[in-house]
Amino acid sequence: MNHFLDINKTDPAELRKIIDTARSMKEARNGYLRGKHDDDLPLKDHIVALIFEKPSTRTRVSFDVGVRQMGGQTMVLSGKEMQLGHGETIADTARVLSRYVDLIMIRTFEEQTLLELAEYADVPVINGLTDRTHPCQIMADILTFEEHRGPIAGKKVVWSGDGNNVFASFAHAAGQFGFDLTFTGPESLDPEMEFVTQARAKGSNVVIERDPVKAMQGADLVVTDTWVSMHDPQSARERRHNQLRGYQVNDELMSHAKPDALFMHCLPAHRDEEATSAVMDGPHSVIFDEAENRLHAQKAVMRWCLGV
Repeated sequence: MNHFLDINKTDPAELRKIIDTARSMKEARNGYLRGKHDDDLPLKDHIVALIFEKPSTRTRVSFDVGVRQMGGQTMVLSGKEMQLGHGETIADTARVLSRYVDLIMIRTFEEQTLLELAEYADVPVINGLTDRTHPCQIMADILTFEEHRGPIAGKKVVWSGDGNNVFASFAHAAGQFGFDLTFTGPESLDPEMEFVTQARAKGSNVVIERDPVKAMQGADLVVTDTWVSMHDPQSARERRHNQLRGYQVNDELMSHAKPDALFMHCLPAHRDEEATSAVMDGPHSVIFDEAENRLHAQKAVMRWCLGV
C-alpha cells in the first residue's frame, strides 16, 4: 500500500514514475475523456473519499474531476460533517472509512491529523495539503517546468516571499529531483531549517539570500505564493505587506533571472501584491498550465497509490 504523504517520503524513482505517468496521461487525455475501453478507466469500481477540513477550489475540483475521468466515484466530505478528532477519534474514522472507500485524500490543518489517518487506514492516504507541506502542488510544478524546459535536475529555483508549506515541499523536491533552491525573504518568515537541512543532505544547494536581486541571478524558475491567507484579518495583511513588500515579483525583479526563466504561482493570488499582473500575465508565466497540471499530476498520484 502506497501512501503519498510527502515528497521526501517517496523514493525518487517512484516520483519519476508518477511524473512520467502524469505526462503520458495528459497527452492521452482525449482518450480518457471518451472512456471507450475499460483500460482507459483505471479507477473503474473505485470510490475515493475527499476530505476537506480546509476550503479549496483547485484541490477539490482537480481531484474530483481526476477521479471521474478515470472512471471512479468520489465522496466529498467537509470538516464540519466529519469533525475529525472532535467526536470520533481520527484512528476510528480511518478504520471506518477504510471499510467503505478505496482511497482517501485529505486537506487539513495539522500534519498530525494526516499522519494518524495514514497510520490507521487500511487504504492509501494522499496529502492534499497541511499547514506544513503541499506535495501535490509541487508534483504539478515539476511536471509544468519539465513540459516547458526539460529535466529540472541541476536547475536553479528561486522562491520569493514566505517560507510556507509550499516552499517546504519545494525543499523536499529539491533533494529528490536534484535541483538547487534559493529562498529570498525576511528572516522572520524563514522556512523551517529541517526542510533546508534535508535537501542539503541529499546534495541540493539550498541558499537563503536576503537580497532578492542577488537571489534571482541565474534563476531558471521563480516562484511565489500569497503573503496572507484569503481569510486572514486586515491587521495580519498589513503586517505581512510591511515584511514582504521588497520581495514582490515584478518585471524589474524578473529581469535579473535568466531570460527564459519561468514564473509560477500556485494560486489563488492577490494580484499586484506578491506578484504583479504584468508578470502573472507576461511571457515568463505558466501559472495556468501549472493549475491544469494539478489534475494530471494527481491522477498519476492516485494511480500510483492504488497500483493501477
